[in-house]
Amino acid sequence: MKKTSILASSAAEGYRISTRPRLTLVPPHPNHQIYEAGALRKRVFDAVTAAVAIAFLSPVFLVVAIAVAITSPGPVIFTQRRLGQHGRIIKFYKFRTMHHRNDDSIHRQYSARLINGWGLQGSGSTFKMTNDPRITRVGGFLRRSSLDELPQLFNVLKGDMSLVGPRPPIEYELDHYQEWHKQRLLAKPGITGLWQVSGRSRVPFDEMVMLDIHYLEHWSFLLDLKILLRTVPVVLFGVGGY
Repeated sequence: MKKTSILASSAAEGYRISTRPRLTLVPPHPNHQIYEAGALRKRVFDAVTAAVAIAFLSPVFLVVAIAVAITSPGPVIFTQRRLGQHGRIIKFYKFRTMHHRNDDSIHRQYSARLINGWGLQGSGSTFKMTNDPRITRVGGFLRRSSLDELPQLFNVLKGDMSLVGPRPPIEYELDHYQEWHKQRLLAKPGITGLWQVSGRSRVPFDEMVMLDIHYLEHWSFLLDLKILLRTVPVVLFGVGGY
């Protein structure tokens, strides 16, 4: 399916690429040869950076783990089945931010509304789930600060994820995907990406997918570095955070 839309205009402003995208047809098969050709360099950079980050942030890991453990019962690390590159199942790690063994029906309904563009909270100005009763008090802080994402550095070490790429979807979210949405699965999922530095919760799902496709078609090592640098203020100031 082809879809006509303004492709990643907010992203162009965000990381100031030299070739600003304009009105564009999303092709049935994105041109991702450049991304595939750079896979080895990207993998080496990911592995080295993740290892250094884990060593440097080990005190933070410890403090967060203790905070999660003493404030609510359940495992410290939340493990979930997600879809990786080409739809392969991966084990996705996060610090647990919700009460243990909660009902996922709330998120299933939210995902259906988000992906299909049905009426979401904020009258179109925001696309994030708010007032989720499943989230613990510590979990709310971890989400706002993105500290809950730190265990994904181990996903990067394993090779399941990259530092930069599309966010890995949950299996049931795929039930609501249009065919062109599945193009985002051609890239290895990442901890951060164009979506995170382009408004996050203020970006509609279709635009998020187009950002992912744009990233896939215009990948470069420099682009990854720019996105990583742009991620720092997003995390520090909680811009568009969940």
